[in-house]
Amino acid sequence: MQTIQRVAVLGAGTMGARIAAHFANAGIPSLLLDLPSSGGDRNEIAKRGVENALKLRPAALFTESGAAMIETGNFDDDLQRIRECQWVIEAVTENLDIKRNLWSRIEKHRQPEAILSTNTSGIRLAEIARDFPSSFKTRFLGTHFFNPPRYLHLLEIIPGAETDKEVIEIVSMLAEKRLGKGIVICKDTPDFIGNRIGCFYTSAVERAMLEGDYTIEEADALTGPLIGIPNSATFRLMDIIGLDVWAQVARNVYAAKQDEWTDWFKPAPYTLKMLENGWLGEKTGQGFYKRVGPEKQIQILDWKTLEYHVPQKVRFESVEAVRKDPDLGHRVRALLESTDRAGTFLWCVLASVFVYSASMIPEISDRIVEIDRAMRWGFGHKLGPFELWESVGFEYVAKRLENERFLVPDSVTRMLASGITHFYRGAEYFDLIKGEYKPLEKRPGIVKLNDVKRARGEVDKNSDASLIDLGDGVLCLEFHSKMNAIGEGTVAMVMRGVELLERDFEGMVIANEGDNFSVGANLQIFLSAAQAGDFARIETYIRDFQQAMLAIKYAPKPVIAAPFSRALGGGCEVVLQSHRVQAFAELNIGLVELNVGLIPAAGGTKEMALRSADPMKGLDLIARAKVSGSAAEARQMGFLRPADRISMNPELQIGDAKQFALELRKNYQPGEPQREVAVSGGPGYERMVQAAESRKQAGEITEHDSLILEKAAYVLSGGRVAAGKTVSEQHLLDLEREVFVSLCGMPKSQERIQYMLQNGKPLRN
Repeated sequence: MQTIQRVAVLGAGTMGARIAAHFANAGIPSLLLDLPSSGGDRNEIAKRGVENALKLRPAALFTESGAAMIETGNFDDDLQRIRECQWVIEAVTENLDIKRNLWSRIEKHRQPEAILSTNTSGIRLAEIARDFPSSFKTRFLGTHFFNPPRYLHLLEIIPGAETDKEVIEIVSMLAEKRLGKGIVICKDTPDFIGNRIGCFYTSAVERAMLEGDYTIEEADALTGPLIGIPNSATFRLMDIIGLDVWAQVARNVYAAKQDEWTDWFKPAPYTLKMLENGWLGEKTGQGFYKRVGPEKQIQILDWKTLEYHVPQKVRFESVEAVRKDPDLGHRVRALLESTDRAGTFLWCVLASVFVYSASMIPEISDRIVEIDRAMRWGFGHKLGPFELWESVGFEYVAKRLENERFLVPDSVTRMLASGITHFYRGAEYFDLIKGEYKPLEKRPGIVKLNDVKRARGEVDKNSDASLIDLGDGVLCLEFHSKMNAIGEGTVAMVMRGVELLERDFEGMVIANEGDNFSVGANLQIFLSAAQAGDFARIETYIRDFQQAMLAIKYAPKPVIAAPFSRALGGGCEVVLQSHRVQAFAELNIGLVELNVGLIPAAGGTKEMALRSADPMKGLDLIARAKVSGSAAEARQMGFLRPADRISMNPELQIGDAKQFALELRKNYQPGEPQREVAVSGGPGYERMVQAAESRKQAGEITEHDSLILEKAAYVLSGGRVAAGKTVSEQHLLDLEREVFVSLCGMPKSQERIQYMLQNGKPLRN
């Protein structure tokens, strides 16, 4: 099968530059071309694209050094260089004539076997490829990266009528494994799948808002995390995407379709006025939201008057009653059953989305699966429309739709009449076209813990963690406490896992499928015990946590940590002391204990002493409480080692970690705690204290920060021992524990812990 060693990205605007950046993240070099500049540097436009990618927030690149993998040029001088590339991606403006003209030029220079793709968000491939030779069409397809490409999992692949199947396979495999994408194969229809359903979702919210006389803040409050959608909700999302882009997506459908849904894609009068005024969202400084004054106060648009105002507090009794219910389906069902303004609004929105999604089969997709995946992977919804419908209750929704005379598709009516009550059943989905269940395809390498638990149950569990048999002799330790904070139950399950590992398994993976790997130790334990004067409990907890970390570090068989998202404090310490790490590329890891008035004490400070000959490096990581922006940056910071691995695709991470454990088992030799660790002693301690004092004098840290760093220096130096003296690993742990307990007794540390628990952010007292 053809390998992709280099790609060409044509178009260095925000999208093209971000695509090139993400190929750099995956270790694939690119040639980024755009129009020639009229100035002295003809490559200035493409270079500016790379510069902008470096400035973007959220960042487009894992590390700034990744920009070196992007070579720049221009269409006039360098287009012939696309012969060096095995994949050519066009990402110019959404204009059919511009795209066709550029492809005519590309056709003259491409290598015959090169894969050719357009990153269009809605223009039909058949229109772009019209009149091109068959040799072009067999290599041509659509690859719709969702923006920003680094963060959004979805890649829609749109084959043309003549696209070679091998081309689809090559792109799908590389995108899934190297770029970390979730692949959805789409038909060549307006806006494909994600934008088609996503744009309708927005139209449904807008229509319910206009007809029910709701404010923009009310609409966004009701269509965010409450119903499983990201914080950007509806109108904030349009500001992020750009109102002009979103309007073009709607126009694609409005211009191409004439059916009962067409008018849903017609822009509202206020939208036309905003476009006329250039109020396009973040890129123009104002849209539905804007920031005002030196303090950047947020104001929100009144769609009736087109004037901005300070956000009004939104409160609905029905919402307050269910907000804390962790079950999304149960929460939404309760809201839909309420008759207040919140329930009325959400029923108008979701009923329309459910009906529209079902009516789009088979037009945009033959299966419900692709529609659900597109909304989860491309828009960050917790559940796709069919998954949400089912979680709310298929019969409840279907019967209510019929009773209220919605245009329910025949496929749904037949389901209801046949007594079918689920869109998904185990490893099957319901085929709305055939009217029967079909098996979901197996996806090699993907391990879902919930699926494993349903099939095999759990080896052991408590309220904080579970042990799961992943098969092939690999055990998994799964965290499942609130935010995966590490409490006494987690520590106990670590020890139980190591016990079973020695007897019954060949390797262990520490992984979970929550929103975070772990936000650290359970702070409430320390605060409650300290306020009660029960420092013995704190010492016992820390000693047990330390011994659990030693147990995984020196386990009889390999232990692989699979961190992702946030691995903070104690979560970071788990990673540091696992034998190896299979990290997800989007890893935010760090020793952040300073923020709560403490030091790393489950082996984190000890590991800083062990991993670097210069204790200042370890002190700096503790002092800055810096968190990596990616796994690549975590490697630069020293949290990951050269032998640790990175998974680009979150769905493959646990499977990758499992294979890593089995690989290492072949030649694994357990170690034992070190007895002679070289430390910097008294001279190193003085140097570290002096550095902390300098930062305090410069106003970079507070008095209490300085005190904490002095205590961290005490541990890192081995307890201020004589120069040249060595200490044991256990001695460093004892020092950690001693310092940690003493800090828990300090009022300012307790204030920091309490503030973090109450506000979710650090206090600098």
